[in-house]
Amino acid sequence: MSTFLPFALPDIGDEEIDEVVSALRSGWLTTGPKTRQFEADFKAFVDPSAEALAVNSATAGLHLALEALGVGPGDEVLVPTYTFTASGEVVRYLGADVKFVDVDRRTFNVTAADFEKALSPRTKVLMPVHFAGLACDMDPILALARKHGLKVVEDAAHTLPTTYKSKPIGSLDSDFTIFSFYATKTVPTGEGGMIVTRNPELAKRCKVMRLHGINRDAFDRYTSKAPAWYYEVVAPGFKYNMTDVASSIGIHQLRKAHALRDKRQRMVEAYDEALAHLPLELPPRAPAGDLHAHHLYVVRLTDSRHDRGKVIEAMAEEGVGCSVHFIPCHTQPYWRERYGHKPSDFPNAMANFERAVSLPLYTKMTTTDQQRVVEALTKVLHRLGH
Repeated sequence: MSTFLPFALPDIGDEEIDEVVSALRSGWLTTGPKTRQFEADFKAFVDPSAEALAVNSATAGLHLALEALGVGPGDEVLVPTYTFTASGEVVRYLGADVKFVDVDRRTFNVTAADFEKALSPRTKVLMPVHFAGLACDMDPILALARKHGLKVVEDAAHTLPTTYKSKPIGSLDSDFTIFSFYATKTVPTGEGGMIVTRNPELAKRCKVMRLHGINRDAFDRYTSKAPAWYYEVVAPGFKYNMTDVASSIGIHQLRKAHALRDKRQRMVEAYDEALAHLPLELPPRAPAGDLHAHHLYVVRLTDSRHDRGKVIEAMAEEGVGCSVHFIPCHTQPYWRERYGHKPSDFPNAMANFERAVSLPLYTKMTTTDQQRVVEALTKVLHRLGH
């Protein structure tokens, strides 16, 4: 059998390696000049009028954003159930409650109508999650938030360099947008995330809270020419800063973001053409004129004879790694028991989950690799359907 084809691999080049070596040789490994550069580059990439703060994960970014907005006990944050648990867990860190909502069956994305059905007097924040790299329809969501005096925190973990109505995600009129640089993401640094906001006061609070509640930047203190040992702890902060080693990778991955997205687009088009004859619902495309980041390629089985678990097992036997994105949060033991949810509470999310299979999609894949996926899936579906 051929070598096993994994579900995802990062696409790291000599530029990233050389930048990491430069950081190691500089003697500055934690948050320092490389992180400053990465933040400046990211700000220029998504919105020069915004502020960008690097953190050690998107989860950390979501936590800091909600903390800066004053979310706490008695508050509710509306979160789509079709997401990774990190979107909701940060709400519980602050003693607030998550209120899950359903998603659109075609796009997997939450809509303004989904949010509106779930509003209550306790609602403080709406958290749209841009699934797989396709932007939510944000204008109605932002209008709903304005109408009810609510805050909006975009979970953009899948969404670089996605656009919405020709604007980059990260430049819309939300309070925060949080990006992820986890190893499988479109711009990976291994671990890492970025907070983007246009509110200087919110940015200031996040900057203080990401490093122990200290009111001075560690890089400034340790590189100052004058004595600069003094600092003050002004809040019980966290340890959420990004390292210069991770930022070194991010600097060059960001420069390649559009080229890598273009390759993903071509790969998606090849999949769409090759899989069109199979009993599958293929992923939705972005509206005309907009960019889809294509972080994931999620197909849905349409033949009732195909058991999703058996399909994934059979694909592994054929040497192809697949995955599932996501197990809806409301079915997980913690969330189910805390809020008393039943699987049927969110029918669109469950209908998608029960049929969803994520196929390998990463830019180190070759045309031959994609052909292997198509041939394996064709073989598996034919065998299991008879």
